[in-house]
Amino acid sequence: PILYSYFRSSCSWRVRIALALKGIACDVVPVNLLKDEGQQFSAEFKAINPMQQVPALKIDGITLSQSLAIIHYLEDTRPNPRLLPQDPKKRAQVRMIADHIVSGIQPLQNLSILKQMGEKKTEWAQNCITSGFQALEQILQHTAGRYCVGDEVSMADLCLVPQVANAERFKVNMDPYPTISRINKALLELEAFKVSHPSRQPDTPPELQA
Repeated sequence: PILYSYFRSSCSWRVRIALALKGIACDVVPVNLLKDEGQQFSAEFKAINPMQQVPALKIDGITLSQSLAIIHYLEDTRPNPRLLPQDPKKRAQVRMIADHIVSGIQPLQNLSILKQMGEKKTEWAQNCITSGFQALEQILQHTAGRYCVGDEVSMADLCLVPQVANAERFKVNMDPYPTISRINKALLELEAFKVSHPSRQPDTPPELQA
C-alpha cells in the first residue's frame, strides 16, 4: 500500500493510526500542503485524488480518498483489531462521534478555510473547535469508558486525537473538556498513536520531530 500523507494533516493522521493498529505496512509519500503553493494542487496528485486533498491510499488495486471511507475499507477487509463495535448501539455512537468531528469541527478549521480568514484565522479556528468541543464533551460523558465509546479503541478515537492536537495548536483552553482530555491522554500512550504522530513522520520538519 502507498499512503499519500502530510505530517500535520489530521485526516492523514486518522488513517495512519488505523494502519498502525491493524499492522498494515505501507510506503508513505509526503504531499506538502504548503510547499510550491501546495503540492496537492499538482497535476500529478490531482490524477490520484481529484479533490486535491490528503490522505489518499493505494491498496488492493484501488485508490481511495476521504479518511473515513479508507478506514471503513480497512475495517471491511482487515477486521482485526476491530474499530467498529459489534453492538449496534455502540457502533452508532462511534459513527456519531466520528461524524461530529469529521463533519462538524475539522472542515471548518482546515487549511483552505483558514487561508480565507486571513488575520482572523486563529480566532476563527478557536471558535469552531470550542463550539464543537462543548457538544462533544457532553456526548462523551454518556458514551465514554476508557476511550470514546467504552473501553475499546474505535474509529471515534482515531478522529479525536488529531482534533485535540489541532485544538492545542490553536491554543484552545482545554480546561472545560476534562473527558476529552482524559481520553486523549490515554490514547496517546498507545503505540499506534505514538508511531503515527505528526512528530514522527518522514516529512516532519527537524524542529518539530520527537
